[in-house]
Amino acid sequence: MARHTARKQAQLKIYVCYDQVLDQHDRDRLEALFAEKHEVAIVRPVDYEEFPVSLKTDEVRQKIREDHLRDSVVTVVLVGASTWKRKLVDWEIGASVRHTQMNPRSGLLGILLPSYTAANKGRHDPHTMPPRLDDNVGCKFARVYEWSDEVAEVKSWIDQAFQDRSNVTPTNARLAYPSDRNGKGWS
Repeated sequence: MARHTARKQAQLKIYVCYDQVLDQHDRDRLEALFAEKHEVAIVRPVDYEEFPVSLKTDEVRQKIREDHLRDSVVTVVLVGASTWKRKLVDWEIGASVRHTQMNPRSGLLGILLPSYTAANKGRHDPHTMPPRLDDNVGCKFARVYEWSDEVAEVKSWIDQAFQDRSNVTPTNARLAYPSDRNGKGWS
């Protein structure tokens, strides 16, 4: 009897960045897409209540990178109607694309949620996306896609972001948000 060995595909660990107040349902939907697939694992999100208010922005970003993003290789930004306003989303993206000796940078991609599409009447408006994500789309480090329920399609986006993290240099020059933003878009 011939002995067959199944080659196990390497598991990609992703971090999901999103508006934790308004878009939890969509994060749960993304996690459900990969519940039966073992090629992608979603790491635990940041619980911002664990950080003392006295921590400086750079210290929070460092803790995000070291404690939550360390094991991930791609950060997926779920872009809802208000995601661009959230300082924590900005900090997570900034921490993801930062390369340090202890933690190499992650790939980056954005997925436009139905709430984003509805709020923008089906148009893609860069001023209603997280600015740091938009910067990285501009330099071709990141790509943005519209939501899909097709596992193979979303997996291909993740694979592309994983490849791009080594082939393209990201931009991370913006100052970190000091607080959440308001308005209809950034300028």
